[in-house]
Amino acid sequence: MRRAERITPAVAYHGEGPFWDSRSGRLLFMNALAGSIFAVDGGGQLSCHQLPSTVSTVIRRRASGGFVIATERGLILADDQLSMFEEIAQLSDDPSVRTNDGGCDRLGAFIIGTMAYDGRHGGGAVYRVTPDHRIAEVLSPVSISNGLQWSADGTRVYYIDTPTRRVDVFNVDPDTGDWSDRRAHIHIGAELGLPDGMAIDVEGGLWVALWGGGAINHYDASARLVETILVPGVTQVSSCAFGGDDRSILYITTSRQGLPQDREPDAGAVFAIQTQLQGAILSQFDG
Repeated sequence: MRRAERITPAVAYHGEGPFWDSRSGRLLFMNALAGSIFAVDGGGQLSCHQLPSTVSTVIRRRASGGFVIATERGLILADDQLSMFEEIAQLSDDPSVRTNDGGCDRLGAFIIGTMAYDGRHGGGAVYRVTPDHRIAEVLSPVSISNGLQWSADGTRVYYIDTPTRRVDVFNVDPDTGDWSDRRAHIHIGAELGLPDGMAIDVEGGLWVALWGGGAINHYDASARLVETILVPGVTQVSSCAFGGDDRSILYITTSRQGLPQDREPDAGAVFAIQTQLQGAILSQFDG
């Protein structure tokens, strides 16, 4: 097993949602429950940007610049400096529910899952927000909505609802973006931890963060386990994303949510490892 290396201090309480911004050559990641986004530039310099609420996911806007960000219960647009914000969609008015993981499909829509703060069964759903800001529910009920990635041709979506201990795959309608024909793709054994966020490479392989397992599992396109990457000294591995100039560095976020102060001092840091595969080019929001 190879080991990832820590590249930032333990700055996040609940690190989440890593995103490589190729336009600026920096990694963005969430301090989710604190409502802030950290940025790490090529020299390792950290900056912090405060947002109006808790945050979970950030993605680039395709043509108009700036970002789309999932906040506690909706979506906002942000400028390049992450300093000006405009709300475009509210998914829920339930104060017990927040957004979690998300991403964009090949039609330029933003897909975002939700979960109850207490993680209760069936407390969340998955929504699709179109470029003109229309909202549709694509899947419910779910419990802890997490990783989302699409095949290169956009005809399949891979999805994690953490308590199921699976990565499922759906067919995606090329005209509407609707999901259908759910089936299991990967089963995660209880001894490995719980599946959380994930990344996808150019060969269709999935890299799954193992919450409670202190690792990333890499599965090839046929769902065969290829490699386990250890994240030393940290058990709560939350998500991962490819980045770097050629998208061959895997960045890994971690969390210290619920941990005693004297445990796992590196929890909340970002780790990284060089891979032999490039990450897939991710779709951007067209709105």
